Amino acid sequence: MFTLLIIIVILAFIFDYINGFHDAANSIATIVSTKVLTPFQAVIWAAFFNIVAAFLFDLKVADAVKSIVNERAIDLWVILAGLIAAIFWNLLTWWYGIPSSSSHTLMGGFAGAAFAKAGLAGLGSIAKIYTTFLFIFCAPFIGMIAAFIITIIIVHLYKKSNPYKAEKSFKRLQLVSSAAFSIGHGANDAQKVMGIIASAILIYVGATYASPELVPHWLHIEMKSELVDGKMVSKIKDVPLWIKVGCYTAIGIGTMSGGWKIVKTMGTKITKVTPLEGVAAETAGALTLFLTHELGIPVSTTHTITGSIIGVGATKRLSAVRWGVTINLLWAWIITIPVSALMAALFYHLIKLFI
Repeated sequence: MFTLLIIIVILAFIFDYINGFHDAANSIATIVSTKVLTPFQAVIWAAFFNIVAAFLFDLKVADAVKSIVNERAIDLWVILAGLIAAIFWNLLTWWYGIPSSSSHTLMGGFAGAAFAKAGLAGLGSIAKIYTTFLFIFCAPFIGMIAAFIITIIIVHLYKKSNPYKAEKSFKRLQLVSSAAFSIGHGANDAQKVMGIIASAILIYVGATYASPELVPHWLHIEMKSELVDGKMVSKIKDVPLWIKVGCYTAIGIGTMSGGWKIVKTMGTKITKVTPLEGVAAETAGALTLFLTHELGIPVSTTHTITGSIIGVGATKRLSAVRWGVTINLLWAWIITIPVSALMAALFYHLIKLFI
């Protein structure tokens, strides 16, 4: 069982690495398309601020991912199947340049494998699943509205400015807004993998150790009890340092590896983005990620920044947004959770044939 736990942790870090280069486009698409930074400079910039997030946020998103499944009804094989499905779908969508959500891939795979093993009893917080699904639509919409408003405000404030000086200012500001979005990306996406690893460790510890005092320090997941809807619920308070370091390092290295096919889709195919609009889109995306983190809602950084880019495009005219591309992205978003869930269920049944 310990070997299986090690395999799951390694696969989780691999998923986090893939998440980094798959979702690198989220953080750098606008800053590359506006030529504020070169692609290499941009991924270094984004990777650094992905890791900075480790020191700024609690583990609300990690706990939200853990709560999607019922730990008492699943086992490590469920988590293994969910990770394999998530890795497969992420690589497939990356290959075709589709900016799908790594977050929803992971949660869909996790929930699908749990359902395959235990039916509805394998699922944990149905409310959290509903909320996550709802924010497939809410997160990009919030980002779009915020970006639209921020763009209008910036245009109004700078309408009498010298265009050359204004553009120079926006290029500097884009470094700040891109950094803020990268911090939000790190806070959300790395934490989702922490939630998966924490779930695996909790299952392993529960099956291996008769008393909490016997659990080694490096496997100790610190929990806290909170009253939710009249019930006491256990939530993740902290995880061992090696998990945090591993997750943030993996996503940072993955971001440094880039994801140029998706950068092209995000930075040029949806709408042409100027430095002013880049600042507005990244700021709106960052604010959305910070808000949803505080609410403990696992959202997609991909969906959020895409909605923000659409918002800045719509300030020029609706026809400035390439709606055909956008509709294709929306379909990819909608099918990610069910497809990942179905693949995870299939992988779980295949695994059970051999054990």
